[in-house]
Amino acid sequence: MTVPFATSARSSVGLEWELMLADRDTGDLVGRAPEFLSELEERTELERYTVTGELLTNTIEVTSGIGDTVAAAVDDIGDAIAQVRSLTSPRGIELLCAGSHPFAQWYDQQVTDKTRYHTLIERTQWWGRNMMIWGIHVHVGVEDVNKVLPIIGALATYLPHLQALSASSPFWAGDRTGYASNRALVFQQLPTAGLPWPLEDWAQYEGYLDDMVRTGVMDDATEVRWDIRPAPRWGTIEVRACDGMSTLPELAAVAALVQVLVEHFSRELDEGRTLEHLQPWFVRENKWRAARYGLDARVIVDRAGTQRPVLDHLAETVERLRPIAEELHCAREFAGVERIAAQGASYARQLAVADASDGDLRAVVHHLIREFREGPSLREHLSHPAV
Repeated sequence: MTVPFATSARSSVGLEWELMLADRDTGDLVGRAPEFLSELEERTELERYTVTGELLTNTIEVTSGIGDTVAAAVDDIGDAIAQVRSLTSPRGIELLCAGSHPFAQWYDQQVTDKTRYHTLIERTQWWGRNMMIWGIHVHVGVEDVNKVLPIIGALATYLPHLQALSASSPFWAGDRTGYASNRALVFQQLPTAGLPWPLEDWAQYEGYLDDMVRTGVMDDATEVRWDIRPAPRWGTIEVRACDGMSTLPELAAVAALVQVLVEHFSRELDEGRTLEHLQPWFVRENKWRAARYGLDARVIVDRAGTQRPVLDHLAETVERLRPIAEELHCAREFAGVERIAAQGASYARQLAVADASDGDLRAVVHHLIREFREGPSLREHLSHPAV
C-alpha cells in the first residue's frame, strides 16, 4: 500500500479541541449539538476554522486553520468558540472541557447519527459506548516524510510530560478514580488506539496499514488512533495523547511544547544525528505513571532507565528549548508550560474543588465552566494534592 504524505509548511500548527455541552444550571451533559450545527456550518463556511459534531451529541469539535504560529491557530479557536457561544448561550448551554465529565453516565448519552459512528459502536460495544472522553489534537507540519517516524519515536519519550500537563480526568461516572488521567487508559481500549508501534520508516508504516486494511481491522489511515500518529492527508505529525485542556491558555501552552519538540527533533535530523527512542516497555510504563500520578509522576527519561520527577525533567526541557520557542514566535505560549507546572494541572484543581465542596461533583462541573470562560484560577489551587 502506497500512502502519500501531503506537503506542509515545516512546524506549521493546527489545533482541534473537543468541547462538552452542559446545562447551565445542573451541569449535566446535554445532547443538543444537532440543534445548531447546521446553522454554525452556514455561518462559518468562509472562515479559517471549522465547528463539527463528534461521536456523541453532547460534544462539538472546534478546529483551527493552518497557523504559521501557535498564536494564529489559537486565535482561530477563540473565534470559533465565540461563534459557538452566540448559539449556545441563548439556549442555556454552557461549554467546558476536561478529559472526562465528573459525573455523567454513558447510558444517558446519544450517539451522533452517522454511519461511521454506528459502525464503531457496533464493533466495540461496551467500550465504545463508554467513550465519554474529550481531548485535544495538535498537528505540526513536517516537510520531509522520512522524518515522520523517527520524530514520532523520539516524541514518545515526552508523552508522559504532555499527558501530565493536560491530565484532567480524575473522576469517572461519579467516582474518584485515583488517576490524574483516567481518559488515557479508557481510550486505549479501542482497536488501533494507544501507543504508536515502534516503526522505523515510512515503508514500515505503509506495511502496517496494508496489513490492517487487508485483514479488515480498518478502512484507511484515518482509523489509526495512536497517541501520536502520522496524518498523511495534512502532512503533519498529530499528537492525540492529551486530555481535553480546560482553558485556552493551557491549550496554547501544550501546543507550543509540541511544536517546539517537533522542530527540535527535526533540527537534530538535519544535523545528521540519530534520535534516541526509549524501549517500548519504558514508554508503556511512563504512560501509566503519568495517567496515575500526573505532575507528581517519576518518569523514565533514557534508555539506561534513569528516572526523574516529570516536573524536573520538564523544567530542564523548557529551559533547553526556549531559544527554539523564541524563533518560532511562541515564547509567550511556551511559558504557559511553566505556569501549569506551578499552579497544577486541571486534575489537581478539580480535586481541590471537590474536597472544598465535600465531594460535590456538580461544584466541579461549574468550576470547569468558569475556568473555560475565564482561564485557570491561582487562588483555587496552589499545590498538587495527591491523586
